[in-house]
Amino acid sequence: MKVIDTQVHIWAASTPERPWMEGMEKRAHRDKPLSAEMVLQAMDEAGVTHAVLVPPSLDGDRNDLALAAAQRFPDRFAVMGRLLIDKPGAPARLERWKDDAGMLGVRLTFHRDNDRPFMTNGVADWFWPVAQRHDIPVMVHAPERIAEVGEIAKKYPRLRLIIDHMGFARETMDDKAQAAVDRLLTLAPLPNVSVKVSAMPCFSSEAYPFRNLYDPIKRTIDGFGVARCFWGTDYSRLPDSCNYRQAVTMFTEEMGLSNSDLEAVMGDSFSRAMGWPT
Repeated sequence: MKVIDTQVHIWAASTPERPWMEGMEKRAHRDKPLSAEMVLQAMDEAGVTHAVLVPPSLDGDRNDLALAAAQRFPDRFAVMGRLLIDKPGAPARLERWKDDAGMLGVRLTFHRDNDRPFMTNGVADWFWPVAQRHDIPVMVHAPERIAEVGEIAKKYPRLRLIIDHMGFARETMDDKAQAAVDRLLTLAPLPNVSVKVSAMPCFSSEAYPFRNLYDPIKRTIDGFGVARCFWGTDYSRLPDSCNYRQAVTMFTEEMGLSNSDLEAVMGDSFSRAMGWPT
């Protein structure tokens, strides 16, 4: 069975030659950098066959580390790259986005004070038609902008949008998950919207196997269908209550999903949707 983790960050230490973005000194998920080789070892131990590398926000719009890893290990890694859409050079970069080997698409975030307004103040307006024209899939983390994502999906029906973390914010813990799924399911009728069923252990205060999230997860899978649901972990952010292997077995051994549904959600659906891995 393919097991494709749809969100893994790698990063290097901040140095004068390659500094982190200003104000990001405390944003790293771990005290020490996480390399591609370290992730590969963890994947092998956890039974994860492939991973999508998403450069962290501390790197700004640099995708060099992730692309280098995908080009060294093309049978294990691909990239959803970052783009700072408010920068003057962003439109030209997007026109050439798929020129880099290993690049699958873009990941945009709209959940912090600096980028939350971009979806509604016009800053992002140029991006959506260009991504649609070039058939560039877009992962979107915008937990407070689910309705706006729906309007974008309707306006650009050939634009492939993938909602991060089932639309959850950091504060979407435990019982709050049900209301978040209610909002998410308003997007289910839109065929160009898919969902990352990712980082789920981060949203439960319970111990493994995090049973209080089973119903929200199953509602999401039932609502969107297995063909539009993609498993993932946000590996570097997993809580102490969950190791990498448990983030896999929570789904494969504990939730009671059928074998066909598991194969789809754990990897086959993402592979078909994105054309990777071939």
